[in-house]
Amino acid sequence: MKFHIVSDSSCDLGREELERLGVSMVSYYVAFEDEVYFREERDISTQRFYQMMAERPGVFPKTSMPTMEDYLEAFRPPAAKGLPILCICLNARFSGSFQSARNAAEELREEFPGAEVQVLDSTLATVLQGLFVREAAVLRDADLTLEEAVEALKPLPATGRIFFTTGDLEYLRHGGRIGRAAAATGALLKVKPLIGYKDAELISDGIAQGRKKSLAKVRELFFRYLKREGLNLDDYRLATGFGLDRAEHGAFAQSIYDGLLELGHHRPEVKIPHQIGVTIGVHTGPTPIGVGLLRRAGIS
Repeated sequence: MKFHIVSDSSCDLGREELERLGVSMVSYYVAFEDEVYFREERDISTQRFYQMMAERPGVFPKTSMPTMEDYLEAFRPPAAKGLPILCICLNARFSGSFQSARNAAEELREEFPGAEVQVLDSTLATVLQGLFVREAAVLRDADLTLEEAVEALKPLPATGRIFFTTGDLEYLRHGGRIGRAAAATGALLKVKPLIGYKDAELISDGIAQGRKKSLAKVRELFFRYLKREGLNLDDYRLATGFGLDRAEHGAFAQSIYDGLLELGHHRPEVKIPHQIGVTIGVHTGPTPIGVGLLRRAGIS
């Protein structure tokens, strides 16, 4: 192994999967009302976070970014072994995690002269950041140097796309994503938002009336995108993501995979679905669900 990988927890791979991949996790913090902050996937599991949201309607949790010291704690062990470090962070437009990591890298070089640290603003979030981390691990395991891996990773964020929906507009309103009037009107009409992620930004993909129709619309948007772009999914990593309801996600994921087979694509290998974490969950409530894809670097 020619370098070590660190990622903040917003990649939504979960602690166990990151450990399996040999990636160090730096946790975001989340708090409900005036309670203490919990470290994501350390003091509180993502499943428990969503259960607490569901149990406390009208309570809007808040997140806090990892500190410089949190990153230093992750950087020191590989630096002590002389390993270069690749640190992958949430889109810097959304959080100061990237800057915390950069500050930690500067401090690390004081403690370990000659330490090599590359801090990347992934310009991605949630499942796309997770797919990016997985691809970084593939490059590391293919014995690329840190510099070679960074060059191979650079073009990938621009290929990322997410299609998702959520069931509760109040969380989006509270987070400033939509206005109070729009949230009230949407709740009255039982309208669900269709949200996309492309070019490092969240975008509106429209609305649908009711949960069932919104899930069908997400699926339709995804397949329409594949057809329009003429994508070969052998060149891409694909992931589905969800919040609290695993059973609903299972049915949704199966509909995605069955649709891909109908279109002549090979069934994608998604060993572990992504449970969408706190950094997105505080804005969506406990009901986000969707699908995303990111191009591979070309090394299998």
